[in-house]
Amino acid sequence: MYSPELLDHFQNPRNAGDVETPDASTQMENPACGDVLKLTAKLAGRQIADIRFRAKGCVAAMACGSALTELIKGKTVEEAQQVSREELVCKVGGVPEASAHASHLAMETLEALLRKLV
Repeated sequence: MYSPELLDHFQNPRNAGDVETPDASTQMENPACGDVLKLTAKLAGRQIADIRFRAKGCVAAMACGSALTELIKGKTVEEAQQVSREELVCKVGGVPEASAHASHLAMETLEALLRKLV
Protein backbone atom coordinates (compact mmCIF):
# COMPACT_ATOMS: atom_id res chain seq x y z
CA MET A 1 0.00 0.00 0.00
CA TYR A 2 2.71 2.51 0.97
CA SER A 3 5.94 2.96 -0.99
CA PRO A 4 9.31 2.18 0.61
CA GLU A 5 10.18 5.91 0.45
CA LEU A 6 6.99 6.93 2.26
CA LEU A 7 7.52 4.29 4.94
CA ASP A 8 11.12 5.40 5.38
CA HIS A 9 10.02 9.00 6.03
CA PHE A 10 7.42 7.72 8.49
CA GLN A 11 9.79 5.41 10.35
CA ASN A 12 12.81 7.75 10.20
CA PRO A 13 11.39 11.27 10.09
CA ARG A 14 13.75 14.03 9.04
CA ASN A 15 13.68 17.48 10.66
CA ALA A 16 11.07 16.55 13.27
CA GLY A 17 10.41 18.97 16.12
CA ASP A 18 10.38 22.74 16.37
CA VAL A 19 12.90 25.36 15.25
CA GLU A 20 14.19 27.38 18.19
CA THR A 21 13.24 31.06 17.82
CA PRO A 22 11.57 30.59 14.41
CA ASP A 23 10.98 33.46 12.01
CA ALA A 24 7.62 31.89 11.16
CA SER A 25 5.39 29.14 12.44
CA THR A 26 2.08 27.81 11.22
CA GLN A 27 -0.20 24.89 12.00
CA MET A 28 -3.08 23.55 9.96
CA GLU A 29 -5.59 20.78 10.45
CA ASN A 30 -7.62 18.71 8.05
CA PRO A 31 -11.07 18.79 9.69
CA ALA A 32 -12.25 15.77 7.70
CA CYS A 33 -9.66 13.34 9.11
CA GLY A 34 -8.08 15.19 12.04
CA ASP A 35 -4.52 15.24 10.66
CA VAL A 36 -2.50 18.19 12.01
CA LEU A 37 0.74 19.56 10.57
CA LYS A 38 2.88 22.28 12.13
CA LEU A 39 5.86 23.88 10.36
CA THR A 40 8.45 26.20 11.90
CA ALA A 41 11.21 27.91 9.91
CA LYS A 42 14.29 30.07 10.42
CA LEU A 43 15.76 32.26 7.69
CA ALA A 44 19.34 33.26 6.98
CA GLY A 45 18.83 36.18 4.63
CA ARG A 46 16.23 34.91 2.16
CA GLN A 47 17.30 31.27 2.51
CA ILE A 48 15.36 28.80 4.65
CA ALA A 49 18.23 27.76 6.91
CA ASP A 50 16.13 25.46 9.08
CA ILE A 51 12.64 24.04 8.79
CA ARG A 52 11.04 21.50 11.10
CA PHE A 53 7.69 19.79 11.37
CA ARG A 54 5.37 18.19 13.88
CA ALA A 55 2.58 15.98 12.61
CA LYS A 56 -0.28 14.15 14.22
CA GLY A 57 -2.31 11.81 12.11
CA CYS A 58 -1.90 9.11 9.53
CA VAL A 59 1.30 7.55 8.20
CA ALA A 60 1.14 9.64 5.02
CA ALA A 61 0.71 12.92 6.94
CA MET A 62 3.85 12.28 8.97
CA ALA A 63 5.83 11.13 5.93
CA CYS A 64 4.75 14.15 3.88
CA GLY A 65 5.81 16.50 6.68
CA SER A 66 9.24 14.90 6.78
CA ALA A 67 9.72 14.87 3.00
CA LEU A 68 8.48 18.44 2.66
CA THR A 69 11.17 19.73 5.01
CA GLU A 70 13.83 17.97 2.94
CA LEU A 71 12.50 19.57 -0.24
CA ILE A 72 12.42 23.07 1.27
CA LYS A 73 15.49 23.27 3.53
CA GLY A 74 18.24 25.39 1.95
CA LYS A 75 15.97 26.97 -0.68
CA THR A 76 15.15 30.65 -0.84
CA VAL A 77 11.57 31.62 -0.01
CA GLU A 78 10.99 32.25 -3.72
CA GLU A 79 12.35 28.81 -4.68
CA ALA A 80 10.22 27.18 -1.99
CA GLN A 81 7.13 28.84 -3.46
CA GLN A 82 7.80 26.93 -6.68
CA VAL A 83 7.79 23.47 -5.06
CA SER A 84 4.73 21.55 -6.22
CA ARG A 85 2.54 18.89 -4.69
CA GLU A 86 3.71 16.58 -7.48
CA GLU A 87 7.34 17.00 -6.32
CA LEU A 88 6.31 16.12 -2.78
CA VAL A 89 4.38 13.04 -3.92
CA CYS A 90 7.38 11.97 -6.03
CA LYS A 91 9.73 12.46 -3.03
CA VAL A 92 7.71 9.91 -1.02
CA GLY A 93 7.38 7.49 -3.94
CA GLY A 94 3.68 8.14 -4.39
CA VAL A 95 0.73 8.58 -2.06
CA PRO A 96 -2.27 6.22 -2.18
CA GLU A 97 -5.47 7.96 -3.29
CA ALA A 98 -7.04 7.33 0.12
CA SER A 99 -4.17 9.30 1.69
CA ALA A 100 -3.93 12.11 -0.88
CA HIS A 101 -5.30 14.52 1.73
CA ALA A 102 -1.92 14.30 3.50
CA SER A 103 0.01 15.83 0.59
CA HIS A 104 -2.64 18.53 0.20
CA LEU A 105 -2.38 19.40 3.91
CA ALA A 106 1.42 19.58 3.64
CA MET A 107 1.29 21.96 0.70
CA GLU A 108 -1.41 24.16 2.26
CA THR A 109 0.65 24.40 5.46
CA LEU A 110 3.77 25.27 3.46
CA GLU A 111 1.91 28.00 1.54
CA ALA A 112 0.68 29.51 4.82
CA LEU A 113 4.20 29.41 6.27
CA LEU A 114 5.75 31.03 3.20
CA ARG A 115 3.17 33.86 3.27
CA LYS A 116 4.53 34.72 6.73
CA LEU A 117 8.11 34.74 5.44
CA VAL A 118 7.59 37.09 2.48
